[in-house]
Amino acid sequence: MIDKARGGDAAALGKLLESIATYLNLLASVQIGRRLQGKVDASDIVQETFLEAHRQITNFRGGSEGELLAWLRRILAGQIALTLRKYLGTKGRDVRMERELVAQLDESSHALGAQLAASASTPSQHASRRLPADYRQVIVLRHIETLTFPEVAVRMERSEDSVQKLWVRALGSLRRALGES
Repeated sequence: MIDKARGGDAAALGKLLESIATYLNLLASVQIGRRLQGKVDASDIVQETFLEAHRQITNFRGGSEGELLAWLRRILAGQIALTLRKYLGTKGRDVRMERELVAQLDESSHALGAQLAASASTPSQHASRRLPADYRQVIVLRHIETLTFPEVAVRMERSEDSVQKLWVRALGSLRRALGES
């Protein structure tokens, strides 16, 4: 499918991108949450990433899913950097910041591991798609960003007690979904 997408098959590219949208949304959420909580939605940045991927697909030289994901993470990092410049009021491009974003996205991707970063055919990908957004967010904040419950509560604008209960429900839902897949 990668070869078809690179060859100009928009439907193949669309299927590829759709299959990893949840993964990119989680990665973007981690970065957005650190810097621009409440100002921008991760899905908007992912959409911009997809538009840029459509424009640049002929430049993609990889052949594996891993190479495609690395390429998309670099595009995502660029889109996050553009968004940061917009909201933080900086004018020029900061290559150092973009490199840091790529490194952070790679680190987050590694942390997601087999649970959320696998291909669309795995049970974990199917399960993650079924989770409500607040469940995904609490899992990302606790397990990817390794925040404490009080920190998660501040980030999600909820009480610590409600965050703990949400986390328990999210993990239970994820386990049930993985068991069903």
